[in-house]
Amino acid sequence: MILTSELLAMVLAVVQAEDTWIDWSYFGLLSLFVQWTTLTSVALICPLRPRLARMTTTRATLIIVVIVLLDVLAFSLFADRVLHPGPDGIGWQGIARKLLVALLILLMLLRYFYLQHSWQQQRESRMQAQLIALQSRIHPHFLFNSMNSIASLIASNPDRAEEAVLDLSELFRASLGSGETLVPLERELDLCQRYLAMEKLRLGHRLEMDWQIQPDTRHQAIPPLTLQPLVENAIHHGIQSRPEGGRIGIEVSSHGHFVYLMVHNPEHEPAGHPHQGNRMALDNTRARLQALFGDQAVLKHSRHDGTYTVTLRLPRKSVDGGAQAHG
Repeated sequence: MILTSELLAMVLAVVQAEDTWIDWSYFGLLSLFVQWTTLTSVALICPLRPRLARMTTTRATLIIVVIVLLDVLAFSLFADRVLHPGPDGIGWQGIARKLLVALLILLMLLRYFYLQHSWQQQRESRMQAQLIALQSRIHPHFLFNSMNSIASLIASNPDRAEEAVLDLSELFRASLGSGETLVPLERELDLCQRYLAMEKLRLGHRLEMDWQIQPDTRHQAIPPLTLQPLVENAIHHGIQSRPEGGRIGIEVSSHGHFVYLMVHNPEHEPAGHPHQGNRMALDNTRARLQALFGDQAVLKHSRHDGTYTVTLRLPRKSVDGGAQAHG
């Protein structure tokens, strides 16, 4: 806000100059006036934020406009009566011009803040819709296969069948969601272990798993249902389509201020022709990460020596948003 006001003061100083590019004396006085009015207006409005937030947009805008114009009027009268007293008294025409300029600047700033707030709300709504879509995408085929696997275990291995029912119930609990924006990484890892345990019942020896988890990363903050869809894609595109199966690798490590998560699976589809579902899962996850972490979060995929790898980089933070202690 101060920067915008200073830029406008510079423009007016350029317009005011006659023999040079800019009237520095005019710019200095105008800059002092603008800064004082801006800072005092902000100081007056900030305590009122809780009340303004409960009002309608029109009423809140009107109150802000009144406060700022009264503030500009007070400083204008002070400048005319104390700093530059003239023989003709108060220059109401100059004060009116200042009020008009202040009103135009204020309305432009309020419009900008309103659009920015609306854009932020739309982005959060899209992110929430994507999370709901992820939470509701337990595939009927997966459920059907899981129930068949559990039914086949009831007679031969009832204890394992009971564990499978608990795993499936946890997957459904995660799909219903808890409304949390960020969860500990250990919860996501536990969900992936349960999901892989269910797939192991179906795929048997065709599915092998390799876990490499750095212990001090288990409290890393991560959006819910971020890792499990990546593992699901690895199963669908890298294991299920191969008669001989393969190995799923999940690595988590920390380097500096970032935590890296990698999911490896055997490459099956031709390079340069990613499956549509795989690309959609990556795009959805990338959009959610961008909304929560900005440019600090990175999601990319690569192919090397027959292995397809999805790499996720997150800023190193605990689940409550505070920085983790470095190990």
